[in-house]
Amino acid sequence: MPRPLEEINWKTVGGLVALAAVTALLWDTLLVYPIKVLVVFFHELSHGIAAVLTGGEIVKIEVVKEVGGRCLTRGGSRFVTLSAGYLGSLIWGGLILLLAARTRLDRGVSLVLGLTLVLMVLLYVRPFVSFGFGFGVAAGLALAAAGYVLSEDVNDFVLRWIGLTSCIYAILDIKSDVLDRPQLRSDAAMLSEITGLSTQAWGVSWIVIAVIGASAFLLISCRERAPRAGQLIN
Repeated sequence: MPRPLEEINWKTVGGLVALAAVTALLWDTLLVYPIKVLVVFFHELSHGIAAVLTGGEIVKIEVVKEVGGRCLTRGGSRFVTLSAGYLGSLIWGGLILLLAARTRLDRGVSLVLGLTLVLMVLLYVRPFVSFGFGFGVAAGLALAAAGYVLSEDVNDFVLRWIGLTSCIYAILDIKSDVLDRPQLRSDAAMLSEITGLSTQAWGVSWIVIAVIGASAFLLISCRERAPRAGQLIN
């Protein structure tokens, strides 16, 4: 029986690591900017989903051109809701990466993801006349159009890039907001207020989880596909 590491396509791992490295190097450029803003939507939606799942509701979501945002919620578990932002970015990214790498449904994933984003923007992003609303609708429609018009290979690359960037965001943004600028009123700072654990301790904990989680998603996404029934193995 092959061991898990023997099932991994290390060439694919190398390609994704190279893409992640290039993305990190170009992090503050216009090339990566649209995906970073998209990931902010994932971050804020994660807060909202956590609030809803713990009995609360989403009041509104705001996203600004400076690659930031906030999700205003009512009710639910404050601890779970605050914890869900950065870790939610990791989960969104990991799931998108896995769907792109482990299935042949890339066009469908892009279409569903795009339409879901448009729906969430229409329901929750306010004000209507704002950067966040306009960008969210445009990005959602662009993703849906890519799924409808472009090839599986193009959609596969786009989804993998989005997934990787979302995982990278979970690491780099925690470092920037929590460790480099602990004075900010970040999710970690607000968690510190309700738990007594320091902002830096939350930041370090989330980075450790994010690095382990991103690595796991990367390796799982690069496992060799099992042969289909009736397919010969050379």
